[in-house]
Amino acid sequence: MPKSRIRKKADYTPPPAKQTTALKLTNRAWVAPVMLALFLIGLAWIVVFYVTDGTLPVDALGNWNIVVGFGFIAAGFGVSTQWK
Repeated sequence: MPKSRIRKKADYTPPPAKQTTALKLTNRAWVAPVMLALFLIGLAWIVVFYVTDGTLPVDALGNWNIVVGFGFIAAGFGVSTQWK
């Protein structure tokens, strides 16, 4: 009976090529202007409150005007998380 041949394996087999996936980038040009606008509105709200001795921007809110100003600033930080 004849002897079978020994199969020689390749020394190195490269891994299969990875297919690149296309990233879908959305246009987020609105984020920076909205973020800066919210920061500035919040800052202006607080400054106006202090400069007018609490009579402006909304007299009925009293010291809660500070919370409103910081709310605008916090909303600006919230919008900033969408920035890429």
